[in-house]
Amino acid sequence: MNTESKHIEKIIDIEAILRQKLGRRMRFVPRFLVNLIKKIAHEDLVNECLTLNKDKHGVEWIDGCIDFLGVKITVNGRENLPAKDDGRLYTFVSNHPHGGIDGLVLGSIIGHQYDGQFRYLVNDLLLFLPGFADLSVGINKNGAQARDFPKRVEAVFENPTHVLMFPAGLNSRRINGEIHDIPWKKTFIVKSVKHQRDVVPIFFSGQNSNFFYRFANICKRLGIKFNLAQFLLVDEMAKNMNKPFTVTIGKPIPWQTFDTTKTPAQWAQWVEDRVYQLPSQQPTANS
Repeated sequence: MNTESKHIEKIIDIEAILRQKLGRRMRFVPRFLVNLIKKIAHEDLVNECLTLNKDKHGVEWIDGCIDFLGVKITVNGRENLPAKDDGRLYTFVSNHPHGGIDGLVLGSIIGHQYDGQFRYLVNDLLLFLPGFADLSVGINKNGAQARDFPKRVEAVFENPTHVLMFPAGLNSRRINGEIHDIPWKKTFIVKSVKHQRDVVPIFFSGQNSNFFYRFANICKRLGIKFNLAQFLLVDEMAKNMNKPFTVTIGKPIPWQTFDTTKTPAQWAQWVEDRVYQLPSQQPTANS
């Protein structure tokens, strides 16, 4: 992590973001809760990272953030990435164990392989991060913006760039005692078939803290539909600084595989199962 002495700019203002997202309801949020969210979201740490990388954009910005976090990455199966000059477009899909570091690392790997010619489908909250927005299409399936969801996804797949997405939508949860994605949505199957994109499966190692999973499960039991756990993700990223992770890339799956013998939802489950099998199938090769 770069710790050089430098004025830290307030690029991310948590209170301002809350005001924008909550509107008039913001007046009902007590000051102590706003301060708690700032602390959990590591506003100062995030702004330090953003200040150090404020003149960078796209993949260069992603690399700067990864350097700041100090994570160590091993890539297995890099040879399975399609050649960048084969004239085809691909859909890259991965499990989502972290909700932050995994997105950055995969963006760096795909970005360098294809000269930045890819787009993320991400939670629209991430569009507040300068340097990241150029590579991202924000998705919000709540409220009025839910009506635009199908059009925004279709527009991404129509563009002449690769697509990187986490089909679960949310990061992994503890399910029956195991850390695993919630069921993958069928969107990547439907769109990959329509636009004749082969699917490249990727597995990302690791997990968040026990506190995160307990909190997420409590929210689920209470019937809270809004994803409150997302506000803990920066804290989880901070806990994972300077840790090692392994990325395992599988061979591309031809789009013709997804025929009528299964429904799109069943094919999505089939790909998800293959992703979780990848670590045991790939020879180990550091990168």
